[in-house]
Amino acid sequence: MAQPDNPVRVALYDLRRLLVGPDVPPRPATTRRRWHGWRSYLVPFAVLALVGLTAAAAQYLEENRGLADGYTVALGLGATVPVALAVRWPLWAWRLAYPLLFLGVVRAGPDEPWPWNPVQILGYLVVLVVLGTRVETGLALWAGAATLLPVYLFVAERANAHGVTVLVIGALLLADQIRRRRLSQRALAEQAERSELEQARRAVLEERTRIARELHDVVAHHMSMIAVRAETAPYRLDAVPEPARAEFTAIAGAAREALTDMRRLLGVLRSESADPETAPQPGLPDVPALVEAARRAGMTVTLEVDVPAEPPASVGLAAYRIVQEALANAARHAAGAEVRATIRGAAGALEVRVANDRGDGPTTAGGGRAGHGHGLTGMRERAVSLGGTFTAGPTDDGGYAVVAVLPCDGEDGTA
Repeated sequence: MAQPDNPVRVALYDLRRLLVGPDVPPRPATTRRRWHGWRSYLVPFAVLALVGLTAAAAQYLEENRGLADGYTVALGLGATVPVALAVRWPLWAWRLAYPLLFLGVVRAGPDEPWPWNPVQILGYLVVLVVLGTRVETGLALWAGAATLLPVYLFVAERANAHGVTVLVIGALLLADQIRRRRLSQRALAEQAERSELEQARRAVLEERTRIARELHDVVAHHMSMIAVRAETAPYRLDAVPEPARAEFTAIAGAAREALTDMRRLLGVLRSESADPETAPQPGLPDVPALVEAARRAGMTVTLEVDVPAEPPASVGLAAYRIVQEALANAARHAAGAEVRATIRGAAGALEVRVANDRGDGPTTAGGGRAGHGHGLTGMRERAVSLGGTFTAGPTDDGGYAVVAVLPCDGEDGTA
């Protein structure tokens, strides 16, 4: 409900909130955590103090007013229970303590300087101060004005009533200053946190821009040179055989495809608000073409695909990238080896296995003995991100195998 603009309506709105409105929200988690370490010590001490004050108030009422035990206990609890409630529910604590200002004057003797017992006076002042530190100024003013009503009704000495008025006003002013200081500190902390987050975001964006610049200036430049040299090589060489011409054409096509992927990556790196990639991503149906390209590059690759149904797009993309990286590793680390790629689907999962024999190169397909790249790490991250598993290691015949199991039933919430 929006707060009205008219001053009279604002005052009435604050009064209604004080009497029947919802209590103030709990303190921020940071404030609660600040006292968490002391809670185990403060709570028992506070409980003992409240029990002692309740007994003291009951004894005072019994000795000075001759009230029955039940009534003295009720008034004693009424003087201390609101103090305990004020920690979490200051409005409800005040609503409980205020009516007791009228009930607590029963049988007040002429020898008593105040018509309330000392514990009730102290407890009510605590509740009033706590309320002033937690609610808006308008609600605190209404609570203070309401407090003065029983004071001027039941306090015989006007000088004492005027002194209580000054005391209430001073307590509310102090509480309001505490509230404003707390709000100011909280606003400063939030502003500092926003500034830190903005600085971190700017640092990340600057680092991404630097990486994009390096990729563009170094990698993209060399890939462009490879594409150009591969396309012009048949014209610069004499009597180029047709297989070699086709190989140069394949190299140029692969380089330009890599440049296209590089441009997409650079666009994402340079702008954190870049539109999501809408270009079609490769999937399981594109694996045969990938294997065929590896064969044209001179690799001996066999492919076996036994998938009853088309897997989700994310699973198909992961399978394609794992096969792609595994074939690249085999070509780089096990030259001349025979590579076997197997993709099977069963029991709600897709199993991707790429293995090679011992090759002519110095290491195996995954670079397990000498490689220091990110191929295995990338394959493992793709599998784990879908809730699957990934293993890689040497085989008994001296080769190397990578195996990824990717769930296809969507239980992980991704596939």
